[in-house]
Amino acid sequence: MRKHTLSVTVENKPGVLTRVTTLFRRRGYNIDSLTVGASENPSISRITIVVEGDERVIEQVIKQLYKLVDVIKIIDLTAERAVERELVLIKVKADNNVRAEIVQIVDIFRARIVDIGRETLIIECTGDTGKIDAIEESLKPFGIVELVRTGKIAIIRGSK
Repeated sequence: MRKHTLSVTVENKPGVLTRVTTLFRRRGYNIDSLTVGASENPSISRITIVVEGDERVIEQVIKQLYKLVDVIKIIDLTAERAVERELVLIKVKADNNVRAEIVQIVDIFRARIVDIGRETLIIECTGDTGKIDAIEESLKPFGIVELVRTGKIAIIRGSK
């Protein structure tokens, strides 16, 4: 069992996302990450889904997705050369005694401080899943107050 990243191109219509997620729910497949957004064409959206399963399970998921009327194209990006990114916002406890140390961590990860409060900092970081996991682990000792991740987005490299 491994995680697969599926890029699903769909018509940009109301209810499409509900139909896609209902398909996963009915079949008992757990979605690890789900990201939806506009594409270069305003009438088309792209859904990036990360789901765990063996080849047989993923093949079934793809076949079932293609049965949905609004699905245009599905690409399993898992074996493709692709650029993958996530965004995370982390609110971390940061009194004057530890701010310099947190700033060093932010610099190491090429992240940014996007808000400064009296006792907290909000940090923005983009990167692959490993980088996001690593900055999260590095900031845990200071006390993470709140954290939100976007989920993975991905695109194939080159002219494909």
